[in-house]
This record gives sequence, structure tokens and C-alpha cells, in this order.
Amino acid sequence: MEKKEFIEQMGRALEAVRSKKPLIHHITNYVTVNDCANATLAIGASPIMADDIGEVEAITSISSALVLNIGTLNGRTIESMLVAGKKANEMNIPVVFDPVGAGASDLRNKTTQSILNEVKISVLRGNMSEIRFIAGLDAATKGVDASESDLEGGLKIGCRVAETISKNLGCVTAITGATDILSDGQHIILLGNGTKLLSRVTGTGCMCTSLVASFCGASKDHLIAAAGGILSMSIAGEIAAEKAGKIGNGSFHMAIIDAISKMDAKILIEKAKIHEA
Repeated sequence: MEKKEFIEQMGRALEAVRSKKPLIHHITNYVTVNDCANATLAIGASPIMADDIGEVEAITSISSALVLNIGTLNGRTIESMLVAGKKANEMNIPVVFDPVGAGASDLRNKTTQSILNEVKISVLRGNMSEIRFIAGLDAATKGVDASESDLEGGLKIGCRVAETISKNLGCVTAITGATDILSDGQHIILLGNGTKLLSRVTGTGCMCTSLVASFCGASKDHLIAAAGGILSMSIAGEIAAEKAGKIGNGSFHMAIIDAISKMDAKILIEKAKIHEA
């Protein structure tokens, strides 16, 4: 895979998001739902957040992609996620799954397994601890954050885990962190953009998932979509850090949305730090 061609495809995918304005259905984390909606709008897509069992099938049916995020679980939304996911599969609508905090509790663990067993996932995006848990490896999840011990395994283990899960589930796996690791089971892509400041704002992972889904809603190549969504978030973080990082977390938070709203193919192509492992 040629690096130049891959990056140019991401640029075209972003242009497709802005021209097609795909509708992205979220059943997601209520702590970050507003940020996810704003990030989706900023990249050029249209968000809808409908989690009641009475309408999830209807909303999924008219959407271009579905986000399932288990950040704030309850029995009502678990059922809605499974129903929406099956409807998306029935209609060949991509499903992006964010297993927030997988490994931290029995409820999250059982829900993660239920979704993976009953719903065909297009993109699985999580941190190292969450993805290690899904891979069946020892994982020391720190709430909804990756633990230091899981990060110590480094890129070699991360690449192997991402590739194995992608082959087993037939999806793109994206492990986000200091270096993002993506695999579709054939290729392993490493992304090097971002800033430590992103970890100081609640919801940047959830927003990243929304951006990935926005790209999936406009592109059939889910590896390109995952890379485009993650890079849009990481590069927006870099731009926001330059403009507002010294002011404080609140200003940095708002600057992220500003940077996403101004993201275009030219910025992606110029700033992307990417290579194939």
C-alpha cells in the first residue's frame, strides 16, 4: 500500500463526508453525547441520538452509520444497542463499536461479548486495555482509561492484537493511544499524530469514534475511514493545542471543535504522520 495514495484516499473520504453529509445514529455515552454531536457536525456529518427501543430500528434504517458506545451502560440501552446493531447488519449499514471500559465490570464485559457475538462490527475502536480484554489477554483497565501496565507491551504486541482481532471478527480494529494502531487483518497502519492534552478533556475518545463513523457513512473502505476519523481528531488536537493549549482545558476543548470544523483534505495530507508496519 502506497503511503501517498492512502493519505490521498483519506482526503477524498473527508471531502465525501462534507458533500454527502451522512446521518450518524448514536447510542452512546450520555457524559459525552453533546461533544459527539458537535464533533459529528463539525466534520460535516449529521448526528442523531436515539436510544429508545421504540425507535432505534426506524432511526437506524435511515442512517448511514451506527455508533454503539458502552460508556454509560444501563439495561434499557443494552437492548437498544443489540436491536439497532442487528437492523444495521440487515441493511448493510456500518457499525462502529466503542467498548468503553471493557474489562472494568461484569456488566461491561458481558455487554461487550453480547454485541460482538450478535452484531457484525465494521470498526472496533478502543484503547489498549479495552482491546486487550477483547483479545482475551490480561488487561488492567483503569476505569475508562488504558492502564500503564497494558501500554508497556508496546507497538509489537499492539500490532499483533489488532491484526488478530481483525481477522477473527472480520472488522477494522483501531487501538488509539500515543501511536494509533489500525488493522484490517491484512495491513497494519501506524498513526503518529496527537497531543497529550487530548487526555485531559473528557470525551475525546468518544468524539474520535463519532468521526470514524462519519467517515464510514461516506466511504466503503473502513480502513481508510478509521484512519481518516482518527487523524482528523489527532490533528485537530495538535492545532487546538497550538492555539489554546496554554489558556486552559476549557479553551482547548472548544478549540478542538473549531479545528475539526476547519479540517480539510489539504490539512490531512500535509500533517498526517502515517506508515505501514
